[in-house]
Amino acid sequence: AEELAVQVGIRPEYLDRLPHAFSGGQRQRIAIARALSSQPDVIVLDEPTSALDISVQAQILNLLVTLQDNHGLTYVLISHNVSVIRHMSDRVAVMYLGQIVELGEAQQVLTAPAHPY
Repeated sequence: AEELAVQVGIRPEYLDRLPHAFSGGQRQRIAIARALSSQPDVIVLDEPTSALDISVQAQILNLLVTLQDNHGLTYVLISHNVSVIRHMSDRVAVMYLGQIVELGEAQQVLTAPAHPY
């Protein structure tokens, strides 16, 4: 637990604290550590930064990139924030009305979308 805490930026001495004692960013870091604890190959990130202020969003996204590199992870990222998608994604699937309407390389899909969504 201590090693995972350090990897996500939580000080080991905080491990005995109750959930209400943590900020939103710290809670997100704890959720990431919990996801890593089972040593997965794939992690689903459902709006991982939506409730965080912009500076904390950047910290969490950079942490996720670092962890992806260090652990060889694949992320399935669900987000409405195009900036987050642009920063995090190699490939993008765009859903509209519950259907995938576009799928491809992130740069292509984000700069020249083929669907009028």
